[in-house]
Amino acid sequence: MREVSGGVWHWTALHPGLGVEVSSYFLDEERVLIDPMIPREGLSWFNDASPQHILLTSRHHDRDSWRFQAAFGCRVHCGVDAVDELDGRGPLEPFAFGTRLPGEIVAYEIGAIFPDETAFHIPRHGSIACGDGVIRRSARDCLSFVPDQYMEAPGTTKLRLRTAYRAVLELEFDTLLLAHGDPIVGEGKQALKAFVERDFGRG
Repeated sequence: MREVSGGVWHWTALHPGLGVEVSSYFLDEERVLIDPMIPREGLSWFNDASPQHILLTSRHHDRDSWRFQAAFGCRVHCGVDAVDELDGRGPLEPFAFGTRLPGEIVAYEIGAIFPDETAFHIPRHGSIACGDGVIRRSARDCLSFVPDQYMEAPGTTKLRLRTAYRAVLELEFDTLLLAHGDPIVGEGKQALKAFVERDFGRG
């Protein structure tokens, strides 16, 4: 667990289905988890923090949400188009794009790879939390797309992602909290702008 900025905690954990490390976040003052896996420190790390809410950027990012829900009674918030996919896993609180969520976090539509994919604007922390639409393979790499195999129509999907993130660039933020890759602190907006403007033919 590391504090990437005041009150924003980041950690990685091995995703059993993907076989790779994925990122999760906790906003301690807001008591909000984003796309949570259980950290190596275990659920006990959160005993004093007592998380109350879980926000999912995508239907496939419920991860260990239900274990957090069982341990702390967290309310799990997902996009309305994710409800059918997640039905039966646990109680859900669906949100529409544009909704203001706990912690004064606002849900913005990405919806290119999956219709429910969301970017969360977190004004208190000058941050955007992203799902699968943009990834970072290592700390030395630029932002990129997920591999084409995860897109039904890669060309169209990439165009839609660039359009969606171009709209996100209108928001005030300097940090990107990535579900796949380490966060970019202080230069997140510049990194997302470079991603959006990169030559399309080179992905």
